[in-house]
Amino acid sequence: MKDKLIKTFRFCGLGFLEPLVRLAYGEEPQKNLTNFVKKALFPIFSILIFIAIWHSGASYLYHKEETRKIEKAREDQGEEAAQAMKACIDSGDVSCQPNTLPSPAQVWGAYLSLLKDHRAIAQKKDDFAKKTEKINAKRAEQGKGAIAYTGRPSFVDQIKTSIKTVFAGFLLAAFIAIPIGIIIGLSATLRTSLNWLIQIFKPVSPVVWLLLVFMIIKTLVTDPDLDKSFMISFISVGLCAMWATLVNTSMGVSTVDKDFMNVSKVLRLSVGKNIFKVILPASFPLIFTGLRITLSVAWMVLIAIELLAQSPGLGSFVWEEFQNGANDSNAKIIVAMFVIGIIGFALDRIMLTIQKFMSFDKAEVA
Repeated sequence: MKDKLIKTFRFCGLGFLEPLVRLAYGEEPQKNLTNFVKKALFPIFSILIFIAIWHSGASYLYHKEETRKIEKAREDQGEEAAQAMKACIDSGDVSCQPNTLPSPAQVWGAYLSLLKDHRAIAQKKDDFAKKTEKINAKRAEQGKGAIAYTGRPSFVDQIKTSIKTVFAGFLLAAFIAIPIGIIIGLSATLRTSLNWLIQIFKPVSPVVWLLLVFMIIKTLVTDPDLDKSFMISFISVGLCAMWATLVNTSMGVSTVDKDFMNVSKVLRLSVGKNIFKVILPASFPLIFTGLRITLSVAWMVLIAIELLAQSPGLGSFVWEEFQNGANDSNAKIIVAMFVIGIIGFALDRIMLTIQKFMSFDKAEVA
């Protein structure tokens, strides 16, 4: 039972719990207690230090901005205005609060506010669905589309949109990069001939890809019912992020052990069987490493692409809050920053878990 728990924790990326399991079974108490402190308690302690430094920095910037506002009021309107500004700030009135780096408490408050807003919007959607249920049923009988809710999306809705966009872009990148990488990897001539193209397009900015895709989509797609912003976003993400998979697939295929290739020739395997039975299994570790990098890059460039494509995702949320300039806008942007980072980390862990399942490798490879 102990070994099964340890293997499970390792496989799920929870290796820091291994000393705790060993402690529970009475195995080398002092050693495992020390290991648990190092692997679990030290990271928690580092989080607390981070929050303390953040709080101190936010307090310093708040007081600095407070002093600047009071002095500006004094210079522009006199001592009475400066005292009035100080009293307004001390009262907590949002109209005159210094707008600078939010504290951890303010960010937590903004997070709760976003969740409350999501619940309110979800309730509006439910009410709208109930009101239009009969009308939509009649429209369905007539072969017409349902009346959709057109209110603003909540923060959670925007997260879902971003995740959907990044997965669509990731699948597009894999669909393009893996077959081309295999073809290039099988031919040294092709690798030499096309290397210039890869090296030129690989560092191109996501903004440039977005503009290129926009030019093509607006010409080819004329159906007003199609979501052009989503199409532009996921295609741009896929084209921007596919190069790591393309390069790694090509490298993996080109470095397959020659003995494997010789055995394939002796067995006279067809091209298809050679690729699926020999080449892909042998080059799988490099291909999957490329896919992990592609997914990470896709998530990073997504925010900028959504911002410019006006897709209702996290990129749009960050830009709208920045433009809004409300007293809690900075705190909401910080919430979005943490959400983006946590989702990016989770996506990488998911890819790592899939890689372990498919490679049957229980060792830690991250």
